[in-house]
Amino acid sequence: MYKKWKYQETDEKVVLDIAKKNNISNLLATVLVNRGITNQRDIEIFLNPTRKDFHDPYLIKDMNIAVDRIIKAINNKEKTIIYGDYDVDGITSITVLKKFLKERGLDVEYYIPNRLNEGYGLNKSAIDEISKKEYTLIITVDCGISAVDEIEYANSLGIETIVTDHHEPMEQLPKAIAVIDNKRKDSEYPFKNLAGVGVVFKLIQAIGMKLNINEKEYLKYLDIVCIGTISDIVPLVDENRVIAKLGLKLVEVTKNLGLRALINSSEYKVINSNTISFGIAPRINACGRMGFEKEAVKLFLTEDEKEAQEITEKLNKYNRDRQSIEKSIYEEAIQMIEKENLKDRNSIILGSDGWHHGVIGIVSSKITDMYFKPSILVCFEDDEAKGSGRSIPGFDLHEALGNMVPYIEKYGGHEMAIGLSLKRENFEKLREKFEEYVTEKDIKNILPIIEIDKIINLKDMNKETVEELELLEPFGEANKRPLFVYKNLKIDSIRALSEGKHLKLTLKDENTLINAIGFNLGHYSKEYTIGDKVDIAGMIELNSFNGIDNIQINIKDIMRSY
Repeated sequence: MYKKWKYQETDEKVVLDIAKKNNISNLLATVLVNRGITNQRDIEIFLNPTRKDFHDPYLIKDMNIAVDRIIKAINNKEKTIIYGDYDVDGITSITVLKKFLKERGLDVEYYIPNRLNEGYGLNKSAIDEISKKEYTLIITVDCGISAVDEIEYANSLGIETIVTDHHEPMEQLPKAIAVIDNKRKDSEYPFKNLAGVGVVFKLIQAIGMKLNINEKEYLKYLDIVCIGTISDIVPLVDENRVIAKLGLKLVEVTKNLGLRALINSSEYKVINSNTISFGIAPRINACGRMGFEKEAVKLFLTEDEKEAQEITEKLNKYNRDRQSIEKSIYEEAIQMIEKENLKDRNSIILGSDGWHHGVIGIVSSKITDMYFKPSILVCFEDDEAKGSGRSIPGFDLHEALGNMVPYIEKYGGHEMAIGLSLKRENFEKLREKFEEYVTEKDIKNILPIIEIDKIINLKDMNKETVEELELLEPFGEANKRPLFVYKNLKIDSIRALSEGKHLKLTLKDENTLINAIGFNLGHYSKEYTIGDKVDIAGMIELNSFNGIDNIQINIKDIMRSY
């Protein structure tokens, strides 16, 4: 598929000034300018944040009300329960708040809805169960902002609620005693995009300040806060950047037995954003996806090394099971696409009996990546159906479903990812109407865009440059790994790896050979041959093998040189 290379327009005078003032290379300075980080104070915070760079938690609406109510619960040893989500953000939020409150003398319980039976967020059956056990205070984490009816129901049973969330609110806020969400329309907090666990961190910071305890008593949780923040794919800028950067340092020396066991089992040798995103997050998320959401919380709460090891082995098994189910659904989905010739349509909607509801979202994401079309996968259960969808940049999937209301029961999510439920009998109608809607939006003119930071040459291919670029870690949403273009390289060798899946190249710049690898780009081995002149878009990185470090290009795309 053709991709558009978009080169950043950079003011070289600004680059030179930043490079000189901060004693960094032009390459790193260019990336900072491309990220919009040009103010000297912003540069200092971005490259070397400290604990002094957190915003005042009391700038958040209702924070003082929430803090006073929780301190009252601590003083009265009140029956309190944390209600959280089943993903990494929710799991880490529960962990941090429960541990912090226990150290303040309040041993709270927690409730996580089962993804497969209850779905996301507060529900009345869970509130009934909480009421029967005589809890008088619910603190929601990573959910609750849209639970207007459910919180009204809790109020009617004499249960008070504090909402902490980071999702978009509805027109009406729930009638909780405090609603802490920086996406409230009346929010004046300087940063809107904290993860759910980031909001919890601000809450414990505020409680700590009110109780006049040493800041290390809440800062010590930044390892767990960092895990949830990176995993939830929130923009890693501003306060999220501070959380992630400082948190990764604590992850390296974490005292949390469960997290340490999980890191060791993931076999990642270097602790960075990659380790979290691909080594830790999938294992924790697998619990919720497979219906064992409480195991991950138990892992982070345990004080027993043997138990930490045993639970880690369970998480690894759930993840393997998830991978196996995902592979099976993906293969079946590809067969359906080929059989029904759906790749020629503007959207892909698939449905089947027996698909696992907790996994179809991942498969939808892979389908969208492969065909660059919005996709929805639906699993049928008797007369009902549940689905998950993913979109492409430039097409609002949530808005699209808003136009499909006659054919669906419920839906939620955002521009790029949604969940929905519908009647089986409406599936084909939804498929038809959705395709009409997408066709009207003319998405064929939307091309995948590769944002290029700078054109590089041979002098940039060295260990010092790669190590300096690591100052940009942690990478993630709004702070992707920088992409560069290296032009007019001659192919010296080319072959496909892993049964045609990946691409391995050696490229020549005059008399110097450069190694390159292209994951999931094996098809290019049939389009290019030895001697061809090409331009390469990719990341420069260090490849360590048998104790030897080599600089290589991790390829994202290839074009013929002109």
